[in-house]
Amino acid sequence: MARFEIKDDFYLNGKPFKVLSGAIHYFRIPAEDWHHSLYNLKALGFNTVETYVAWNMHEPAEGKFNFEGNLDLERFLQTAQDLGLYAIVRPSPFICAEWEFGGLPAWLLTKEMRIRSSDPAFIDMVGRYYNQLLPRLVPRLLENGGNILMMQVENEYGSYGEDKIYLREIRRLMEERAVTCPLFTSDGPWRATLKAGTLIEDDLFVTGNFGSKATYNFSQMQEFLDEYGKKWPLMCMEFWDGWFNRWKEPIIKRDQEELAEAVREVLELGSINLYMFHGGTNFGFMNGCSARGTIDLPQVTSYDYDGLLDEAGNPTAKYFAVKEMMATHYPEYPQSEPLYKESMEVESIPLVEKVSLFETLDDLSSPIESLYPKKMEELGQSYGYLLYRTEASWDADEERIRIIDGRDRAHLFVDGKWIATQYQTEIGEDIFCQGEKKALSNIDILIENMGRVNYGHKFLADTQRKGIRTGVCKDLHFLLNWKHYPLPLDNPEKIDFSKGWTDGQPAFYAYDFEVEVPKDTYLDLSEFGKGIAYVNGHHLGRFWNVGPTLSLYIPHSYLKEGANRIIIFETEGEHKEHIQLTCKPKFKQIKGENL
Repeated sequence: MARFEIKDDFYLNGKPFKVLSGAIHYFRIPAEDWHHSLYNLKALGFNTVETYVAWNMHEPAEGKFNFEGNLDLERFLQTAQDLGLYAIVRPSPFICAEWEFGGLPAWLLTKEMRIRSSDPAFIDMVGRYYNQLLPRLVPRLLENGGNILMMQVENEYGSYGEDKIYLREIRRLMEERAVTCPLFTSDGPWRATLKAGTLIEDDLFVTGNFGSKATYNFSQMQEFLDEYGKKWPLMCMEFWDGWFNRWKEPIIKRDQEELAEAVREVLELGSINLYMFHGGTNFGFMNGCSARGTIDLPQVTSYDYDGLLDEAGNPTAKYFAVKEMMATHYPEYPQSEPLYKESMEVESIPLVEKVSLFETLDDLSSPIESLYPKKMEELGQSYGYLLYRTEASWDADEERIRIIDGRDRAHLFVDGKWIATQYQTEIGEDIFCQGEKKALSNIDILIENMGRVNYGHKFLADTQRKGIRTGVCKDLHFLLNWKHYPLPLDNPEKIDFSKGWTDGQPAFYAYDFEVEVPKDTYLDLSEFGKGIAYVNGHHLGRFWNVGPTLSLYIPHSYLKEGANRIIIFETEGEHKEHIQLTCKPKFKQIKGENL
């Protein structure tokens, strides 16, 4: 029976073992490309893959679980094992990962509980989830013939809380469900986070997260271990080889030679997990948000991360810099040539159909009525858009409308005409509308949920509940009698393109094209405003012309030989009669610093 132990060093079957790991999130990469990415990790000379487990993907609605297709974690682990890779699995309830709500399901926001705490209601929900997840992982433990070396209890909890009862409860849930491999926590490397977020006093292994200055950061960790008399190996569970990106901010890059030297510094002192080895894509509505004061800053769809593999999974300059360093300083780890995927371009794809959202609204959603506006989560919706509709009579030639306490982005229409668009910092400001006194008008407000925070204190903030959370005022009073049209837009086949289209309104646009041999490609959206896109029913994610990204990645597996269809939902009233697919992603140059 194979055995992995943590003593004064890592030991695999009784022999010292250096963990050379790279992060690949199975839920960010089409299953058809798992082998490609995992092979390239092995080709680098590394021996382990690390992945988070995204609770909100596996239980999108309470009690409804999905472990199939791109969410077949067992298949991902088997693919890694077939290539000779070990695995580190991080099934903690919270993952951060620049992922929507840090991986927590949005439906938790409808519960009376304190999230990420020892609140019995939250622990009970985690236990129900683990009842489904952990029986799929236990057979994959190394000692059971699988490849899982160790698993995580919680992720960067010291940057959020110090509820040790909570940490012990999560550990208990795992151990009661037959998880017998070594367990660990990962936190910032300084004493405050380590003291708050670990269970070192309960002999639970401690790892750190950082992206540079390994000698200094490991020294802080060693000082903390010495304080508790622990003779454990040092490991950086997240060595940040790049960084994520947010809308309206410059792309973040890191020099490849500097990175290779920084990785060598880590390996001189301990073990490593490169975060990210292959970042992949925040398909659908799964991008996270950074919390900054009173506003949240949503991250872009691409999770390229400036990693060792690009968004499509092909080696970058960083890959070869690290590979050369490994060959020079650690020749005992065998390497091989990496794999590449081809890309393609398709020019001048014609617009074949279009329809306004308001025209096909009843095909997409059934209205829910209430006296006052309801939040998205109250309507059983987690992601996407929500249209609020009411009628009001005009009491003057010019009326003042205010959306009170809404998240995240609002479009106001009166009788189908666009009046104003407001984002977080503008929502609540006066919007003046012209009208005919005593006339009755239709008022529509389209709200976009742009993503929930994935890190920090704002999990408990009401800002993570999306939609209109208080009401809408005309003059000084709240308007009543609202219809709600939930628009998760999870089934583009419901769109009825036979109906009308009006310039300046949110609308759907369909483009048809032929493909002989499907290859990876990028949908150029540089001449559109804001929205989302699909190809053959696959939700590619969000786009926004503020940059820095101006395209969406299309994996080859999302395309078909022969006829293909792209559908674009655009909210700003901007579209083109022809679109194109490109071999490389498109970017907008943005000057300035990242916040």
